[in-house]
Amino acid sequence: MSVHAAAWRWLVAAWLIAMAATLGALFIGEVMGMTPCLLCWYQRIAMFPLAAILGMAAYLEDRRGALYALPLAIVGLGFAAYHSALVLQWVPVWWLPCGAGPSCSNQALTQLHGVQLPFLSLVAFLAITACLCIHLRKTRP
Repeated sequence: MSVHAAAWRWLVAAWLIAMAATLGALFIGEVMGMTPCLLCWYQRIAMFPLAAILGMAAYLEDRRGALYALPLAIVGLGFAAYHSALVLQWVPVWWLPCGAGPSCSNQALTQLHGVQLPFLSLVAFLAITACLCIHLRKTRP
């Protein structure tokens, strides 16, 4: 296996993670009928384009796609980290961004034996960011 092929596997891995997160969010919202909170919406705004950008970049073997996707992944990582801190009650209540609608700090839905959705989002954004950084390092011009 060449260095080039090994590097592109990291980009494909980032795309697969983004696709799984996107499809999972769509399933929870559209099939299960759960309304996302404000911070979940912000995370979706960062994740959904990642699935498209990384898919095109992997198909075309275009390094620039990873460069375009990395800022989105980092922004999503920030929202997911803040959301996770809210759920863990590490952030004071007066910092709570949600008004009307579902609560950002009281997540009722859990997956994978009790893991709440903000933590799954955090792991997904962390993994995507790590895969993109490795890919960009290995394909450095």
